[in-house]
Amino acid sequence: VSGHADLARAMRAFPLVGAALGLLVGLVYALAYGMGLPPLAAALLALAASALATGALHEDGLADLADGLAGGQDAGSRLAIMADGRIGAAGALALLFGVGLRAAALAALATPGVAAAALVAAAAGSRAIFPALLHRLPPARPGGLGAMAGVPSSEVALAAFGLGALIVLICLGLATGLAAILAAALAVAALAATARRALGGQTGDVLGAAQQVAEIAILLVAAAALGSA
Repeated sequence: VSGHADLARAMRAFPLVGAALGLLVGLVYALAYGMGLPPLAAALLALAASALATGALHEDGLADLADGLAGGQDAGSRLAIMADGRIGAAGALALLFGVGLRAAALAALATPGVAAAALVAAAAGSRAIFPALLHRLPPARPGGLGAMAGVPSSEVALAAFGLGALIVLICLGLATGLAAILAAALAVAALAATARRALGGQTGDVLGAAQQVAEIAILLVAAAALGSA
C-alpha cells in the first residue's frame, strides 16, 4: 500500500517527465528537419521516437479503448475486449487518426523551434491530467494498472494540473496556451464521462487514451494558432 501511496504522491511530477520527453522528441524533429527532410517526414520520425521512448504504451491504450467501445455490449465485454492483445478495425483507425492528426499538426507549424515548443507543451500537458483522472474515476478493473497506480489526493491532482498548465503557457504563450489547455480539458472530460458510463471507471487503457486525446488537442490548437500560412 505504501508503494501505491508513494506513486500517487509522485504524480505531481508527471508534467516534468512529459516535458523531458517532449524535449527529446523536439530534438529529433529539429535534427530531421535540419537534415533537409520535409516537415511531415520530420514529424513522423519525431512521433516514432516518442513511441519508442514510451513503448507505445499510450497509443496501445487508445487502440484498446476504441476496440472495446466499438465491440462491447456492456462493461464486462468491453473490458474483456480491451484486455485482448489483438487490435481490431476500430483500434487501427484510432491509431491512424491519432498519428495522422499529430503529424499533420506538427508539419503545419512555422519553424522547428515552434514545433519543439509545441511538443514539450503537448507532452507535459497531456500527462498533467493523469492524477485528476485517477482521483475522479474509480478503477473499472480491480488489480488492473489503473487500480495499481493508487488514488492521488486532490492537492496532488491540482498541483500536477497547475504545473502542466504552466509549462503549456510558457511554451505556447498566453492566448494559445489557454486555448490549448481548454481544448485538452474538454476532450479529456468527454473521454472520462464515456469511460465512466461505458466501463464503470478508469483503466490503464483509459489513461493512455486520455493522454493521446489531450496531446492531439494541444497540437491541433498550436497548429491553428501558430502554423505557417
